[in-house]
Amino acid sequence: MQYSTILFEVQDHVARITLNRPDAANAINVEMAKDLMHASLQCDEDPAIRAVIITGNGRMFCAGGDLKSFAAHGDNLPYHLKEVTTYLHAAVSRFTRMDAPVVTAVNGTAAGAGMSLACACDLVLAAESAKFTMAYTRAGLTPDGSSTYFLPRIVGLKRALELTLTNRLLSAQDACAWGIVTKVVPDANLQAEAHTLAAQLASSATGALGAAKRLLHGGWTETLESQMENETQTIAARASSADGREGIAAFLEKRAPKFTGK
Repeated sequence: MQYSTILFEVQDHVARITLNRPDAANAINVEMAKDLMHASLQCDEDPAIRAVIITGNGRMFCAGGDLKSFAAHGDNLPYHLKEVTTYLHAAVSRFTRMDAPVVTAVNGTAAGAGMSLACACDLVLAAESAKFTMAYTRAGLTPDGSSTYFLPRIVGLKRALELTLTNRLLSAQDACAWGIVTKVVPDANLQAEAHTLAAQLASSATGALGAAKRLLHGGWTETLESQMENETQTIAARASSADGREGIAAFLEKRAPKFTGK
């Protein structure tokens, strides 16, 4: 697959997706939204990919939507935004629902759709200099990219409203305290720590990680009993998988498991 706005490489079962429009602060235009969708499909379909890193090239992670490119569409902008969000939302949905866990390495500022993308990913590492802001209403717009789904679940409704209505700028440390960020690391260590974490996840039971992700995301709309039934069906299915059998055997034999992702 050829990409024009992102870099895509796979090493040690880890796919690294780098937003690569540094001169435009890695802002998301229709080409990047489409590239992210195709990258998410590639990560989901390639069994060799067992973890994913998303990061940005340059000083910023992602400034959000590319307002300059949006403005060029004039009266046709609503049509264009529906096209951009169709691709972007397909990417977010695939990253969320696929087996491979997604680690975001936030370098610099994550604003607008950049913050939405960070909120949607499974684990978020942030450089000490990173900043987070919703930014949408500052431009007279409303959130997209899944933030109205994930942000209230992460920080609670009142804090989500504050961030969205006031466009408050959060430091990496504040974002960590609020649960948006998993861990804050020194700027110089960000990419190395992201790779270490992703490599650790890639050596895990990939199918179990994906099933656990889907259970956690799906539990919000289920009753207690229906969610527990989902848990029963899922753990039973995983117990019959190759990795499930290997994990149990390794525990009983007091050795490290050798998972294959199946």
